[in-house]
Amino acid sequence: MAAASVYTPAGFDFSNEVRNSFLTERGIPLPKATSTGTTIVGCLFKDGIVLGADTRATEGPIVADKNCEKIHYISESIRCCGAGTAADTEFTTALISSNIELHALTTGRKPRVVTAMTMLKQMLFQYQGQIGAALVLGGVDATGPHLFTIHPHGSTDKLPYVTMGSGSLAAMAVFENGWRPNMERAEALELVTAAVSAGIFNDLGSGSNVDACVITATHTEMLRNFVKPNERVQKERSYTFRRGTTKFKKEDIRSLVVSEDVIHTGEAMDTS
Repeated sequence: MAAASVYTPAGFDFSNEVRNSFLTERGIPLPKATSTGTTIVGCLFKDGIVLGADTRATEGPIVADKNCEKIHYISESIRCCGAGTAADTEFTTALISSNIELHALTTGRKPRVVTAMTMLKQMLFQYQGQIGAALVLGGVDATGPHLFTIHPHGSTDKLPYVTMGSGSLAAMAVFENGWRPNMERAEALELVTAAVSAGIFNDLGSGSNVDACVITATHTEMLRNFVKPNERVQKERSYTFRRGTTKFKKEDIRSLVVSEDVIHTGEAMDTS
């Protein structure tokens, strides 16, 4: 029988799940899972893929980051949009990006999109949905453009246009109304922008700006903050009020200066 490894096993660790169940059974409340909102989309066009995402990161009812980046690098011609738990999407895509680079160095070939999809789905299926990463994977390789969705439990879809996240229904309505085969780059980019904007203005978990990424066989263009529909503008008027506008019932003034008598009333230090 082989000896147990002294090294920590690779991947995510869920050993605290037993501890949490033990505490829950005894009535000790645990912090709730963070609810996150996102609108991520992608569509095929004549020459490649256009991906899009909003830039709002939420922490329950709080907007934690107004301008976060949700389109993650996988390889030179492959990108992945992430929805769900921010840390899970960030580290999952970073891990697969590293593995794809090693795969390319080993094979000596440009990595294929289906290879990245297979790595992602196998990893997520291994953890049975406990990694909160819902992904839209898009890229162009030697076999052409490819667009996939990958759910947290590992199932995948391959479609000409896709949406995921809490704003996905609003974005899908835009795609179903406006997408058509063999669109030009400008048309596809405008459609993706409209789809993400629909999520931004119809979903409380999505907001701020629109990021986009255009991938073709020869070039990948990252369009950070491509559209900014929610920029703060100058206030129309000043809201200062003259002194005395707000009335108060009484006034109490206390001196916070400590007198010298109070300072020197302590016991003398024993120097013997």
